Amino acid sequence: MADHSLIESPEELEVLARRLSREKVIAVDTEADSFYHYHEKLCLVQIGYRGGIALVDPLLLPPKGLQPLAPIFADPNVRKILHAAEYDLYVLNRYGGFRVRNLFDTMASAQLLGYPAVGLAALVERHFGVKLSKDQQRTDWSRRPLRNAQVEYAASDVRYLVELTAILEKELRAKKRLEWAQEEFLSLEEKEWSEREFDATGYMRIKGAKKLSPRGLAVLREVFLVRDARARELDRPPFKVMGNGTLLELAQKPPRSKRALSGRKGMTELVVRRLGQEVLDAVNRGLEGPEQPPPEKKPSGAPRRRLDRRAEARLDRLKRWRARRAKELSMDPGVFCPNVTLEEVAWANPESPDDLLELGPVKGWWARSFGQEVIETVHAAPAAEEGEATTPRSGGGRRKHGAKTPSTS
Repeated sequence: MADHSLIESPEELEVLARRLSREKVIAVDTEADSFYHYHEKLCLVQIGYRGGIALVDPLLLPPKGLQPLAPIFADPNVRKILHAAEYDLYVLNRYGGFRVRNLFDTMASAQLLGYPAVGLAALVERHFGVKLSKDQQRTDWSRRPLRNAQVEYAASDVRYLVELTAILEKELRAKKRLEWAQEEFLSLEEKEWSEREFDATGYMRIKGAKKLSPRGLAVLREVFLVRDARARELDRPPFKVMGNGTLLELAQKPPRSKRALSGRKGMTELVVRRLGQEVLDAVNRGLEGPEQPPPEKKPSGAPRRRLDRRAEARLDRLKRWRARRAKELSMDPGVFCPNVTLEEVAWANPESPDDLLELGPVKGWWARSFGQEVIETVHAAPAAEEGEATTPRSGGGRRKHGAKTPSTS
């Protein structure tokens, strides 16, 4: 017998909300339809609890119909378990106005533990010997009625999360990394979710765009804007109107007639018939209008600084220290400490571990656990930059691994 139920009416949701209000732990996942629509929608909310699994269908509920769940998601006495929580938190906030408190993210935990594969399917197979089906990953969740395969797939996304959390939490505690994880979870809880806006300079992220001439960039920009306008009109993802490879080829070898369009990569007969003239007009605007210099990159977060020679030397020492330390911890270097953090530290040249906490990109758990090592690395003598340079020295002797650092084995 299936262990899941479909929640498709306000009355059913009210009953579920009362049931969930008595729970201490629930597992949560969401499904949206961004792969099939320009304007994505929240199409399903999966909730696992002691009594089974509820699949809440927002598309069959009235506007703001998810509100009975809001107090539960905000209740700090109810733990919410998610896998790769960031996108789920975004859609829950955007479409339900939810703020989630008391979060546990199984993917973030697996990353901090140094798992080689951190996807949900990999974790479930590793710990439970179960292979989750992946055949519904690209399904259209906005279509109704849901097929049995979709329902089973959606339910499986929360079925193992509670048991998985018990395992991961035990491992985090054993490696003395639970506080690290809790800080990561709190950071996700406190994140502000701004509305996603169309980026008119997004064409510069197309692979190969930076190699184009200013004239080629002008063409690329125009066809990029045409694609987005048509995608909005059709309510389809832009890549399903024309792929990035097609846009790049149009910019590299601009066609001047519909005949020249035919046979191009991604330009099927149907696309040429429906969109050909708009594409040609865009190409002509790019060829005949002003050239397009590369746009100035908008800073995201703290602006990147140009490092002088000494700061570059500090950064090099920090990167070599990170490589060694991450290997010892069996962690991905980018999870242990992203490049942007190392660059900020190298530029700031901090004098003490407390100074690290004043730097925006630096995470608290990282500064507290490894701050002394970082400071020693930053201020290591330039003559020690070869060989043992990645092992900071203090007091003329080699500092033992783990000194002034919590056990992480």
